[in-house]
Amino acid sequence: MVVSSLKTLRDDIRAIFRNDPAATNIFEVLLYPGLHATVSHRIAHALWVRRAPFLPRLISQLARFFTGIEIHPGATIGRGFFIDHGMGVVIGETTEIGDWVMLYQGVTLGGTGKQQGKRHPTIEDHVIVGVGASVLGDITVGEGARIGGGAVVVKDVPPHSTAIGVPARVVATRDPRTGTTRRVEELPDPEAQMLRGLRLKVLELEERLGDIEHLTNHHQQEHHLTFDALSEQLWSTLGENGKDDQDEEYMLGGGI
Repeated sequence: MVVSSLKTLRDDIRAIFRNDPAATNIFEVLLYPGLHATVSHRIAHALWVRRAPFLPRLISQLARFFTGIEIHPGATIGRGFFIDHGMGVVIGETTEIGDWVMLYQGVTLGGTGKQQGKRHPTIEDHVIVGVGASVLGDITVGEGARIGGGAVVVKDVPPHSTAIGVPARVVATRDPRTGTTRRVEELPDPEAQMLRGLRLKVLELEERLGDIEHLTNHHQQEHHLTFDALSEQLWSTLGENGKDDQDEEYMLGGGI
């Protein structure tokens, strides 16, 4: 038990050196309020799971008073946890946090009501939550995801993606193997691809109909009007630019 606790403390300290360029030596790191709050929580949580009365809450409130970071004793936190600066951070009772997670100041991992049971978020490994972000309810933030500053997250966030805004929406995805990031405007747009396919089919049918009318001498040129349901300007925004040839960049979402 003691050895495990020491390894966890070592990982918490390593996380500070890994994520904070201002951390230059161990003596400064030992003054970090985020580290104080984390160590205090681990003690309080150990007492909480053993159903010790009063004491876990007392430790939690003392840590809140001295650090400005409020962590409910019931929250589960993995190793390598780092709270940068930390003032105003709130972590609810049924929150589950994985390994090597980083929170900035003002982050709230809270609930959305007074329901019982699991009512706080699950934060998987290697997640970063930005300044002032709120992650609310029984949702999951996937492994390696990043939450932008000030975001309000009320739905699940896929692994290795970036979510920003109010309410938060995914704006980028990242390949964990290569580190390559693709913004949402570079991702395929199924609706635009469907419109493009329908337009190409209509143009093909018009061409075939014209050939048939020409062979039967039935078609009168003055009766045929070139018509496109969408304006040239709109097709341009969809990556068409008035051309019928396949555009690889467009198919990848580059024109959306």
